[in-house]
Amino acid sequence: MSGEYVERRLAAILAADVAGSCRLIGIDEEGTLAQLKALRKTLFDPKISEHRGRIVKNTGDGALIEFGSVVDAVRCAVEIQRGMAERNTDVPQDKRIEFRIGIHVGDIIIADDDIFGDGVNIAVRLEGIAEPGGFSISDDAHRQVRGKVDITFEAIGSQPLKNIAEPMRVWRVRMGPSSSPATVTKPPTETAQPLALADKPSIAVLPFENMSRDPEQEYFADGMVEDIITGLSRSKSLFVIARHSTFTYKGKAIDIKQVGRDLGVRYVLEGSVRKAGNRVRITGQLINAATGAHLWADRFDSQLEDIFDLQDRVTNSVIGAISPQLERAEIERSQRKPTESLQAYDYYLRALACYYKFTGDANVEALKLTKIASGLDPEFAAAYALGAICYVPRKSFGWRIDAAAHGTAEARRLARRAIELDKDDPTVLAMAGFALAYVVGEVEEGAALVSRATSLNPNLAIARNWRGWAHLWLGDVDAAIEQLQAALRLSPLDPQIFTIQTGLAFAHFFAGHIADATSWATTAFRQQRTFFTAQFILAACHAMSGRVEEAQEDCARLMQLYPTLSISKIRDRTPFRRTEDIERLAQAFRIAGMPE
Repeated sequence: MSGEYVERRLAAILAADVAGSCRLIGIDEEGTLAQLKALRKTLFDPKISEHRGRIVKNTGDGALIEFGSVVDAVRCAVEIQRGMAERNTDVPQDKRIEFRIGIHVGDIIIADDDIFGDGVNIAVRLEGIAEPGGFSISDDAHRQVRGKVDITFEAIGSQPLKNIAEPMRVWRVRMGPSSSPATVTKPPTETAQPLALADKPSIAVLPFENMSRDPEQEYFADGMVEDIITGLSRSKSLFVIARHSTFTYKGKAIDIKQVGRDLGVRYVLEGSVRKAGNRVRITGQLINAATGAHLWADRFDSQLEDIFDLQDRVTNSVIGAISPQLERAEIERSQRKPTESLQAYDYYLRALACYYKFTGDANVEALKLTKIASGLDPEFAAAYALGAICYVPRKSFGWRIDAAAHGTAEARRLARRAIELDKDDPTVLAMAGFALAYVVGEVEEGAALVSRATSLNPNLAIARNWRGWAHLWLGDVDAAIEQLQAALRLSPLDPQIFTIQTGLAFAHFFAGHIADATSWATTAFRQQRTFFTAQFILAACHAMSGRVEEAQEDCARLMQLYPTLSISKIRDRTPFRRTEDIERLAQAFRIAGMPE
């Protein structure tokens, strides 16, 4: 080890940069540089000095600033962005100077009056994913400013940052319009913290700890939790957060009170699963998220062949602890074994774990495992439904995995077999219905099935999401927005939230709300840049909002992925039923430069 002393300190770092500076300089080099110089003198430097910041370095079109307090850093960012919004009031969109800002608090290294280390690198990466005119901050920074600044933050989930080992949870702020620069507006996602409690008992079930010695049994513990969530969600007297959101806490140190605020729930269930040979043990504890008080704790032991009875006992115990007067019959009516074959159920859980990885290779493996499960039990409806839904991301991401990449015929066969076997399981109906609507193009029938799924289980977030898309394809924009907003509330931290955001972008686009549509499309694209559908609607939004150059760049990127894409094929690639919706998309892509 080196004996050389390294000076370190904890600091708040603000990184700022001009969005699209190369384009602005290309349009008017001297004018842009003169404006930047004037902005630094009249706005940037005075605000930094006012909030006790130190400019470490200027980069021509950006800067790196150190603060002793993250509260000072955030307040400085707000005032800089408000000042820029005022100055841009009467400036044409293509000539506006807009800053992106990132803020992080962490350990830094000081050398030769410069600063280095992860604390600096993270702030720079956060600036890179911020919106022009807004700023993004790390979870560490958010914890220190929450309740101390009068600003609405939006959680955008865990984000991969270039050259940073682990994804980081990020929060962002979008500044209000220049007509009211003193206002920080709530973004359209309505995920401001804390979320309001539902008007009925609300609960989140966190991932259970795998107490088995074999890490390969992780899928089994996850599957137990999934089924407990499903059992609870069947009660119309409860509000149950979706699995996708609760599993964002997997493997992390948990602050139950913060979980309650993040998800907007009154109760949190946590526990563990131990599987050893033919025996299974589940321990659980129910906690009041507001107070941290333990309401109930218990241990459940069972033979593996009685695993479904074990899940039912856990579910009923939780319901009884939350509110004894709840109508237990709602749960009891739906309690039944999904399969008599434990081996088939095990393969189904493995397939589900692969599907949730959301990669091309894992998708292939998931489909293989569903075939094994249905082979072991030919009447296992959920296995067929899961197989059918595997074809949805293949189409939406353009995964050309095999000769049947879009698998229309196979998706139809699996979906219809699933429905034939079980017409009353909401998850089966939702998966089969959406596969029929999106992959097969049988939108009306698929929409009816997904609608029935939400009627049977109003807490099923994926069904709300997919029902929103079905309404969208059928041209009922208001109903689509209603269902998609419900999905957002049921799963506010969903890793696949970009699918909901993309649906809202389409809905607002067809309603003529181009600003809102662009905002949703941009958010979805930043969440998942490989999602073809988000790229598609973002290009259309840019075209219809007059941002022709950006629309052309978007379209060129789409054409690289799909060289044969053309306006005439929009009708074939999309399941939209209304002629005016298809024509609106066609008009946008003519502006964007797509061939006829």
